[in-house]
Order: sequence, then C-alpha cells, then structure tokens
Amino acid sequence: MSTTEIGKPAPDFDTASTAGEQQTLSGLKGRKLVLYFYPKDSTPGCTLEGQNFRDLHERFEAANAIILGVSRESIRSHNNFRAKQNFPFHLLSDPEETLCKAYGVMAEKSMYGRKYIGVERSTFLIDEQGVLRKEWRKVKVKGHAAEVLEAVRSL
Repeated sequence: MSTTEIGKPAPDFDTASTAGEQQTLSGLKGRKLVLYFYPKDSTPGCTLEGQNFRDLHERFEAANAIILGVSRESIRSHNNFRAKQNFPFHLLSDPEETLCKAYGVMAEKSMYGRKYIGVERSTFLIDEQGVLRKEWRKVKVKGHAAEVLEAVRSL
C-alpha cells in the first residue's frame, strides 16, 4: 500500500546503503532527492537506467539533487553493480520490501506467461523539505533521466 501523495511529506526511510551506513530521508533534508526504484541489479534495463543517471550525475549535483537507486538486492550485489557501472551515487538495499511498499512500487508482473510480484520501475522527486513533488510510475528507460533532470531544475 502506497503512502505517497504529491505535495505531502514523502515516506521516511531508514535503509542500508552502499555508503556503508543506514540512509534516512530526514538525513537528506536541504537537498532535492531523486529516488528511483528498479527491479534487479545488472539486468539490461536497470543497467541502462543507472548509466543514464550516472551520465547526468554532474548536472543533478549542480541542481542540488542527490540520486539514490533502490532495489531488493543485497548490499554486496549493489556494491558489485555500482563498481562495475562506475555509479557516482549510492544504492539502497530493501530486501524486506519496506521502502518498496511505502512508495507503492510492488506490482503484479508477467514473464513468459508466469505472474509474479516485483518492483515496478518508478521514480520519485522529493524537495529539500522532504515533500514529494513528482512521481513517475511504469517508467520507460529511454529519456527518463533527462526528464527527471528537467523536473529537478524546475523546482
């Protein structure tokens, strides 16, 4: 069940990060946050999405925005993925799906005719005060990072 609503405080979190410490939303106040959820480390779409955010990272930084990627993989998996792709931003591990459920990104999916519950690619833009300003659901990777950057700049 999602607890997100545009114009309202975004759900706080306390989640393991590749930064080597727990990451909280409240600890990021004062900077904009791009929180993007993706299904799985090192898969083609997720790799491309991360690379697109990586390639625009300096522009996000210039706009006073932090990027954090979230999936259910372990910190070890995230560290390998991050190192291999040279991501300058950190990844959050949510194996219990606490953060995924708070942001309502768990959805029924289908692969080869088999239905399962998985992470629906989604992105959330949170302002410097922790208020949700924009969300993208059922994200298509192509052009997405650039669209998010424009939204960050317009805040």
